[in-house]
Amino acid sequence: MSDSPPGETRLAATVLLLRDAPSFEVLMVKRHHQIDFAAGALVFPGGKSHQGDSDPRWRELAIGFDEVGQDGVALRIAAIREAYEEAGILLARDGDGAFYAGEAAKDVRAAVAEDKVAFLDVVQDLGLKLDLSALTVFARWITPKLMPKRFDTWFYVAHAPLAQQAICDGHEAVDAEWIAPGLALDLAASGQRKVIFPTRMNLQMLAESASPADAVARAVGRELVTVEPWVDGRVLRIQENAGYGPVTEPLDAL
Repeated sequence: MSDSPPGETRLAATVLLLRDAPSFEVLMVKRHHQIDFAAGALVFPGGKSHQGDSDPRWRELAIGFDEVGQDGVALRIAAIREAYEEAGILLARDGDGAFYAGEAAKDVRAAVAEDKVAFLDVVQDLGLKLDLSALTVFARWITPKLMPKRFDTWFYVAHAPLAQQAICDGHEAVDAEWIAPGLALDLAASGQRKVIFPTRMNLQMLAESASPADAVARAVGRELVTVEPWVDGRVLRIQENAGYGPVTEPLDAL
């Protein structure tokens, strides 16, 4: 899929993978300093939707295919694929309905990321089905018009399979760490971590929860308001009914 013309948005998907053992934490990855978006930043696994995410054969290889809402099947597949590529976590179930507990081979992940191997073929060869129902819509953000590259990004929240180990891909992501949402915010505030504006806002919302189950329940009960920040003088603003409260972000902080 080619890049969108200037000013247009590209669909993207991000997933907040959560665990509560040993404590309530979210998986975050550090972006490589040489990539063209959020270089060096601590982010949730995610990226652009690819053509293969819309392959009709996924109907037979995805649980919950016909129950997905307005976000669509392809975006959920993109979120799961990106978590697999960047962190080695695969939200898929085996023939017995259990979450996949195997290891995601790094060379296979790299081949998928480089479009040398179809993600669908990997899932099929493992005898698995993606669990689209494991994802709950958490938020939706559209990059403001002043930015040269714009994305329409859907954020999902999901329980991470505890049997799988998160290992960064070493390409787009150079580190992977489980971190308490509040601690991630503190590290960002002190300058010890680079956290971009949408990520920080969603960490803030996540930090209001007491556990993964609480975070999912809050996401289910919250009205989804699409956030598209706008410029007001020397700051960015977002809608106050989006769930983040009154927010102003200095333009020079972006």
